[in-house]
Amino acid sequence: MSAQLVQALPAHHGTRAHEARAPRSGATLPALRRKLARAAGALALSFIVVMPAVRPALARSGPEGIADVAERVMDAVVNIKATQKVAQRNVPMPQLPPGSPFEDLFNDFFNKRGGPGAPNGGPTPNGPQQRSSSLGSGFVIDPAGIVITNNHVIAEANEITVVFNDGTELKAEVVGKDKSTDLAVLKVKSDKPLNAVKFGDSDKARVGEWVIAIGNPFGFGGSVSAGIVSAKQRNIRSGPYDSFIQTDAAINKGNSGGPLFNMDGDVIGINTAIISPSGGSIGIGFSVPASLAVPIIDQLKQYGETRRGWLGVAIQDVDDDTADALKLGKARGAMVINVDDKGPAKTAGFEREDVIIKFDGKDIRRSNDLPRIVAQTPIGKEVDVIVMRAGKEITRKVTLGKLDEAPQKASLETKDAQNGTATSTVLGLDVAPLNAETRKRFNIKDGIEGVVVLKVDPNSIAAERRVAVGDVIVEVQREAVKSAADIRKRLDALKAQGQKRALFYIASGPEGTLRYVTLPMN
Repeated sequence: MSAQLVQALPAHHGTRAHEARAPRSGATLPALRRKLARAAGALALSFIVVMPAVRPALARSGPEGIADVAERVMDAVVNIKATQKVAQRNVPMPQLPPGSPFEDLFNDFFNKRGGPGAPNGGPTPNGPQQRSSSLGSGFVIDPAGIVITNNHVIAEANEITVVFNDGTELKAEVVGKDKSTDLAVLKVKSDKPLNAVKFGDSDKARVGEWVIAIGNPFGFGGSVSAGIVSAKQRNIRSGPYDSFIQTDAAINKGNSGGPLFNMDGDVIGINTAIISPSGGSIGIGFSVPASLAVPIIDQLKQYGETRRGWLGVAIQDVDDDTADALKLGKARGAMVINVDDKGPAKTAGFEREDVIIKFDGKDIRRSNDLPRIVAQTPIGKEVDVIVMRAGKEITRKVTLGKLDEAPQKASLETKDAQNGTATSTVLGLDVAPLNAETRKRFNIKDGIEGVVVLKVDPNSIAAERRVAVGDVIVEVQREAVKSAADIRKRLDALKAQGQKRALFYIASGPEGTLRYVTLPMN
């Protein structure tokens, strides 16, 4: 820069531009002023030309501290090798004529002396097995050898190996795992204390804050990527407790189970999922927040299993139409669509159409907030639950039970059937009384009563809200219905009360899964 300045300044005579000179004979004062003005302009011009030579430092792509954090925590991040043993099938070797030039080649390839695929043998109980391996990431949280990863990384593994940054490999055993949150706790035995990291407060992480992901993408261990917190409390519908941190830090295959660090070097998330049309990172990754993970990890360490609180209600979201129908004022909370007869909520006096807006002092903004908060509440604890019922707030005291984990039922697909029963049309739905013939046709279990849907107008609001052929309308606004006439009568009564929308209580599928659907009555 100084060399350019030296070259630039003389070119515009900047060193002489401001020298005062005696006026020539006959020079007037205005002429002198004009010369001084021109000289000042030349001086200014010299700086205008020179200034571009002073180049600003290039903007960095992230804070300077990223390298420091990565260096400090790197040795606590590990690669996970999960191996599953699969018995080989006995595939017969092609039969070749004696003396064929390919006979020796095939004998060697198929191991004719009794190996897998040999015409004379095949796999024996003690014979070789095929090994299927997968790669993932993890991190150490206890110098004594506690390692955290994703459940899906090790779920089917017969053998797990933890590979450290210095190349050390240690066999691991599973302490506990949880499919619902996709977390697993492993234990390794080391003859020396291991480098470990600690969890931070993910609730304090802000959108736009810098984060660092370290892991084993595509088998490239110790890979560091940086980005920001793109969003919080993301529900990607992967399970009942979704509340992910979204980040644009590169997360790829093999990063699963690895840590997401804040700039203090604390783990605020466990990298778990990505959205990608190609299988690689497009800047949309998801991490289980530490606030959700830590209680689960503590339970897995202590008991080898999760011990979640249980309320005993089925719930759904509240949309604007439902809020209007229930006189809530605004859409919020978790709407109760069914109460387990043997659950704590039944004992506490919960009812269908109650809208839970606060649980143990915590606001319930959306329905998926409630399962997570209930699950994290200690079993046996008595809590206050505030519900909206008929437009009024009611407080219920409930003592939580223990959730018995069970496989989630698959979502129901829309059914189709030919209309072979006398029908009536209501709000874009062709309906008929539920009888033995329709019950058999749509595989509707005993105990469910109501009006069966035989056809749905594809242009109706009911179709938009996923009312399907084979669904059973059990109630309209808390009143049981057995015919189309019952539905019309109930709708007329609601209109007379000034209502514009009605709550339909609907059972779907062979299991009779219950939900509420709000439909406009015009």
